[in-house]
Amino acid sequence: MSAPRSAAELFSLQGRTALVTGASAGLGARFAAVLAQAGATVFAAARRIDRLKELADSHARIHPVACDVSRSDDRTRLAGAALTATGRIDILVNNAATSGETRAEDEPPEAFADVLDVNLTAPFHLARLTAEAPGDAGGRSIINVSSILGLVTAAPLGGASYSASKAGLIGLTRELAGQWGPSGTRVNALAPGWFRTEMTADLFDDERSSHWVERNTLLRRGGDGHELDGALLFLASDASSYCTGQVLTVDGGWTAR
Repeated sequence: MSAPRSAAELFSLQGRTALVTGASAGLGARFAAVLAQAGATVFAAARRIDRLKELADSHARIHPVACDVSRSDDRTRLAGAALTATGRIDILVNNAATSGETRAEDEPPEAFADVLDVNLTAPFHLARLTAEAPGDAGGRSIINVSSILGLVTAAPLGGASYSASKAGLIGLTRELAGQWGPSGTRVNALAPGWFRTEMTADLFDDERSSHWVERNTLLRRGGDGHELDGALLFLASDASSYCTGQVLTVDGGWTAR
């Protein structure tokens, strides 16, 4: 057992290299910024390179990498960029995701598979690339960004492929934690509730839908991006050194009903 450290040392990411997917906007951009502020060298990945460059301009430790996570070669290139620059990968935040049709009867099997490719297959491949990369396995952390919709139904909104992919990501988290635990690599899932992002803009802009979120959330409101900062830093840092295979739900009490 390692010696106790100060709180600042526990949450510090100095000297570590992180990959963050879906980092061009919303929670992903926030995740990249928070990790960089904690001292990590962050490789921020997304398709919208212009957005990534704007993010990198405001944070010296953030390096933009154009990446379509649905493409295997792009995923390999992302890991390669980090390894070429720093020689290691210590943190992976699998944040990139897409949503499908809300009504199951409107979603063809091919479209369902496309959602799983981005939301589940890509995180698996990136997790493998991270686990196989040089670095301190005893301090390595893989964070899969799931959702409360991987835990409970999305009704009445719907979204079969999205919910299935997020539930699958939780199962993947537990399995990889079990397989890679002996090496010291930690794998956990972060399950946000209803946060204001590009993906949920229509939901919060609609008065009826917004009231639905407020009515069914114990704190009676949606979440703001900064309210995930602490959970992210906990899972990324040595503060969670004895935590693996877990789902950290940050949802204002939605799933406690």
